Amino acid sequence: MRVIYVAGPFRGPSHWAIAENIRHAERLALLVWQSGGAAICPHLNTAHFQDAAPDDVWLKGDLAILSRCDAVIFTNNWRKSVGACAEHQHAIDHDIPTFYDIDTLATWIQEDVHGVSA
Repeated sequence: MRVIYVAGPFRGPSHWAIAENIRHAERLALLVWQSGGAAICPHLNTAHFQDAAPDDVWLKGDLAILSRCDAVIFTNNWRKSVGACAEHQHAIDHDIPTFYDIDTLATWIQEDVHGVSA
């Protein structure tokens, strides 16, 4: 089973905005699972940790997790996030397949499941 990292904004101007960003990533993670992949959603991993450590701690940890994944899918608003942009560059630099919509990712997962080279 392919492990897919979900990337997108976490921070926001209010707790409400952060909660919405988490929910957005969570919905995409569910679609990954429904498509046959195993989703890693860092938004859920650190959902209530705001201000508990310096920002670079979260990004370094997320990049370490991303490095162990087979691919990454980005929420539709990922470009608004400094962290997601860093995750995007990390994926590009480390030849981690990047996806921007669930249909393309689902096709890639199914090709892998059926033995077609990804």
